[in-house]
Amino acid sequence: MKDVIKAPIITEKSANIQAEGKKVVLKVDKNANKVQIRQAVESAFGVKVKSVNTVNVRPKKKRVGRYEGTTKAYKKAIVTLAEGSELDLS
Repeated sequence: MKDVIKAPIITEKSANIQAEGKKVVLKVDKNANKVQIRQAVESAFGVKVKSVNTVNVRPKKKRVGRYEGTTKAYKKAIVTLAEGSELDLS
């Protein structure tokens, strides 16, 4: 399987999630499961993962003038880090 972790998601909502506790929000491969995401984060960043929550983000309809289209669908992972682990993606 190709790379599991695609990119960090840096939005106002993800910043609030990160501020609440030891959580990181990542864009991941659509076909990746929670175990694969956990292994990828632990090996890539050298941290311990407590839990992984995933969300399939649906495409949204967008329109520019008379042209219609949609944004891309993707999978979002909210990774909770274990005590003593720290990760800063900003």
